[in-house]
Amino acid sequence: MKKFKIYTAGLLLLALNFTSCNKEEDFSVDKELVNASADIDLTNELDFNSGIDVSSDNSSYSERSSNQTNAVAPCASVSVNNSTPGVFPKVFTVDFGTGCTYNGLTRSGIITITITDYVMNNGSIMTIERGNNYYVNGRKVEGTVVYENTTTNPDIPQWTRTITNGKITNLQGIVFNHNGTRTVKQTAGVSTLILADNIYEITSGNHTITRVGGSSLSVTVVETLIKKYACSHISQGQLDLQGSVLDGILDYGNNTCDNLATYTHSNGTVYNVTLY
Repeated sequence: MKKFKIYTAGLLLLALNFTSCNKEEDFSVDKELVNASADIDLTNELDFNSGIDVSSDNSSYSERSSNQTNAVAPCASVSVNNSTPGVFPKVFTVDFGTGCTYNGLTRSGIITITITDYVMNNGSIMTIERGNNYYVNGRKVEGTVVYENTTTNPDIPQWTRTITNGKITNLQGIVFNHNGTRTVKQTAGVSTLILADNIYEITSGNHTITRVGGSSLSVTVVETLIKKYACSHISQGQLDLQGSVLDGILDYGNNTCDNLATYTHSNGTVYNVTLY
């Protein structure tokens, strides 16, 4: 059994530990692109939760009930351009200052979140813009993320997520551009006032990540991804990874809230993946 360790520039100081379960062989993965892909997913989920948090009050952030989970972080400063219920658009400015640490993540800088209607209403659009000084655990995060509500069943809110001009810069200064579209559904926690019981499913979508001056990775959802708000990582589902070396399936497991996954290469070799 042979181990391949990757020390990442991940949001949670992510490291991927690949262990061949079939036989010893020299298998080289495109470490940087895999790490960047994990960083991008974690950042998107983090900012989406922040958007849902600040906008679900539909009035002003300061008036939110005290029993509501804070996805933004208690050390962040949140303001809204107007606090009148039913008046849109609303623009929330979330300022993490020079450093705001919450749940093991340190964010700094500013993001703005604009909603055109109540976020759960069909047709509403939530736009998350990362300023040029927005950092997560020292990694610079840029680009615009747009969530368009395409709900047909009020019990299962749904959004189309589109990322444009996405960019993440790791601690070594390596820049990764990315873009793509995914379909996101909320399948639990819709009727409650807390975020902790929310469960989201990413049912389809494609994403492309390119290392500036280098190779690229195509990521496609092939089995619905399940992301629980209470978990740091995706707990179930599969991604197809296609790159200069990678050609296989990343499987997040059986919906257990843990940091384990497997990667199966096209030749049948299986590697255990630990997300640190």
